[in-house]
Amino acid sequence: MLEQLKFENCNHSRDPIVSCALEGVASVIAGIQDVSIVIHSPQGCAATVAAAYDAHETDFTKRKVACTRLFESDIIMGASEKLMDLIRQADKSFGASVLFIVGTCSADIIGENLEGICAEMQPEINAKLIPVTAGGFRGNSYEGMEMGLAALLPIIRKHETKKEKTVNLIAPQANLNPTWFADFHWVREVLGKLGVEVQTVFSHDTSMAQIEAAGAASGNLLLSHDTGHGFVQKLEKTHGIPLLLGDLPLPVGVKNTSRWIRALGEQFGAQEAAEKLVEEGEGQVLDVLRRRALMLIPRYRNCKVVLSADGTIGLGLVRMVFEELEMIPELLLFRSALTPAAREILERELDDLGLKTKVAFAVDGYQIKKAVNEVQADAMIGSSWEKYIAEEAGIKIAFDLLSPSNREVYVDRPYFGYEGALNILEVFANDWERAFRSKAIDPALCD
Repeated sequence: MLEQLKFENCNHSRDPIVSCALEGVASVIAGIQDVSIVIHSPQGCAATVAAAYDAHETDFTKRKVACTRLFESDIIMGASEKLMDLIRQADKSFGASVLFIVGTCSADIIGENLEGICAEMQPEINAKLIPVTAGGFRGNSYEGMEMGLAALLPIIRKHETKKEKTVNLIAPQANLNPTWFADFHWVREVLGKLGVEVQTVFSHDTSMAQIEAAGAASGNLLLSHDTGHGFVQKLEKTHGIPLLLGDLPLPVGVKNTSRWIRALGEQFGAQEAAEKLVEEGEGQVLDVLRRRALMLIPRYRNCKVVLSADGTIGLGLVRMVFEELEMIPELLLFRSALTPAAREILERELDDLGLKTKVAFAVDGYQIKKAVNEVQADAMIGSSWEKYIAEEAGIKIAFDLLSPSNREVYVDRPYFGYEGALNILEVFANDWERAFRSKAIDPALCD
């Protein structure tokens, strides 16, 4: 059963942990090849766009970003001419096929008519102009991803005939795994073994041609519980492409992975191949645990934990933590509001597991601290940020699992799938051991 927490005197965020809509919009655009961004903003917002490219690990030589670099006088007097001049320069300099004209809070304050400017200038510009309003006043980064995805809808062509066994993958980057690329590649690998082709990714290393052809897919797979739900609904309404597996947690943990793979197999008539993947995957987990880590599971039994995460990883962790590691989730804190479908999944999961757990959505830092201090817990699952909160609250054990992480990361590791379950378990095991190492030992005595 879900018991939603209420916070008094929290009308104003005291410690935001989720970025603004601009980063979400930029995250979608940064995953598209051969496009450029003209950002209508002060120079600081360009750093937010750069962070989105960083998240995709896009080489600097492939980033085509221009900023109007607005000043106070521009905000007061208006800056339409400045924007139009920059669009002309960017069109000549970048030579991209598409220019995204992105408005920010400053453009909102000015009241800039981006659509009107793009329509007026399009005849003289070689690149296709796509206006996107992304002011941080309009929402957080998850809501910004929805805005960015919505801007791509008009590009998608109608296809009356669908390709069998093809899917669009949506919002793989909306994932707090520090190496979310590994989760994305795991999904593609599983689909390939089931004979399913990926049509278009919205968006990571995606071409405009692939976006135009997305309407030919026979299904959509949403790889996030935090964003993209509105986009898939519009895709279904305008292009007749249904959302697949929308009623299941993503494949985090052994049982969720097996459910997810079997559902895919049934969807695409590949039950035999799916069962083979499940058998091999579950065998891999049991083999590793039997040889190296089976003795770890009893240590977690009845350990009361706080889980602070995004919906994408966090929702799947609920079952993994309770059924597979035998911990008790006392408190669930989600950085996003969760998509409508994800909230329904969460309620079903808690009911199925027989859990009465306190839950809060779209939390800021202040709310996390307040909630943690009002619950009795033995451990906390989250990022390095939550690790510091746990220390302040007197919680000795904290699992640094999510982004941002203090953990050194050199190799991409999935959290999805069977290998992902082992990777998560390894983080738990190592952080548990570190928690009980004395911080009072003088290093000089160890020489």
